[in-house]
Amino acid sequence: MSAGDSGLVSWPGRQAELQESVDVALDIARRLGTRRFNALYGNRLDGVDPREQDECAVSTLDRLADRVAELDGRIVLEALSGRPAYPLSSTADALAVLDRVGRPELTLLTDLYHRAVVGDLDTVAEHAARTGHVQLADAPGRHEPGSGTTDLDGVLTALEAAGYDGYVGLEYLPTTDTVTSLDWLPRERRSG
Repeated sequence: MSAGDSGLVSWPGRQAELQESVDVALDIARRLGTRRFNALYGNRLDGVDPREQDECAVSTLDRLADRVAELDGRIVLEALSGRPAYPLSSTADALAVLDRVGRPELTLLTDLYHRAVVGDLDTVAEHAARTGHVQLADAPGRHEPGSGTTDLDGVLTALEAAGYDGYVGLEYLPTTDTVTSLDWLPRERRSG
């Protein structure tokens, strides 16, 4: 990620590298009880036909689904904003990949920051049944709730009403220190 790769799922020729990472991740997951795995699709590559990358991704995700099924796990596929080379920028883009692979082990990672940035927050609740994980940050700025203009509480309430009962991860850059940045979240709504 720091080099700008945004994942290996659709990167022909790097499947062995990805497999090594998956082996390590699944070993750690068995010990920790982890059941959700983020598989970043990867950027479009110069000189590589996008159809070849998409075929690689479908094949890779199918194999990964077999692996996480051993743990009763789920792979979450995330649409990202602000990365022009990353082909999944909307919920519809990610859903198209999930539909193409057609495995119950593949679900959406709904990042409310990215959804707000690209303007498809209004579709989040309708896909609650296909959502394997939610994470949030306010937009603009990618900081804690209340620092931007996104109605995160309204979106989370709609997701819950639509049946999402999983965890919501916090993926933001605190405007203060981490502990103070959690003041927006009542203690009774915190897990762990």
